[in-house]
Amino acid sequence: MPAESRTSAFALRAFNVELAQVKDSITQKTTGLMRMQFWREAVEDIYCDNPPHQPVATELWKAVKRHKLTKMWFMKIIDEREKNLDDRAYRNIQELEAYAENTQSALLYLTLEMLGVRDIHADHAASHIGKAQGIVTCLRATPYHSTRQKVFLPMDICMLHGASQEDFIRGKQEQNVRDVIYDIASQAHIHLEHSLAHALHWKGPVENAQCDRVIGDYRKE
Repeated sequence: MPAESRTSAFALRAFNVELAQVKDSITQKTTGLMRMQFWREAVEDIYCDNPPHQPVATELWKAVKRHKLTKMWFMKIIDEREKNLDDRAYRNIQELEAYAENTQSALLYLTLEMLGVRDIHADHAASHIGKAQGIVTCLRATPYHSTRQKVFLPMDICMLHGASQEDFIRGKQEQNVRDVIYDIASQAHIHLEHSLAHALHWKGPVENAQCDRVIGDYRKE
């Protein structure tokens, strides 16, 4: 990644971490809604050149000014994180993909803008990488969530294989549980393959900065 973009990239990541931590750091949904509203107002103020006196918001304002970032993507991330404050499993894989698109993919769209990339193939690659990353993150977080008596895996796939939430909470390793994990991971792999197909049609600075890094991280899983 170009040196002049690194500070902005750190600001984007810090913003994402701030929002991602809300759900696990609250005991009441009302508190989470208040924190999301803070960031919603902070983004509005950033685009009015009046950022709040908060370190991440200040750096985000600098990134927005420097790269002319689109406000819509920030709002999509906030709105989707807010909807996700409810402690319930995804109804189906499509709902999980929509969440990933509006969070992980949106963050990648902002990164593309930050790098000055305007390319339809790069956008499609970012969309699929974000969905793959979101699905894998959901899978990786399952053991942690299970220790807190929570399961967020898509209900349609669990029902298809006759696996209950209790099976995951108890850490069972039966074949039906493995089949659920395999099916969900396979969907992430499909998105990865789609992203690679789009990458073949495009070469640009983000190839090393983001695509290779995310794809490499996914393959290590």
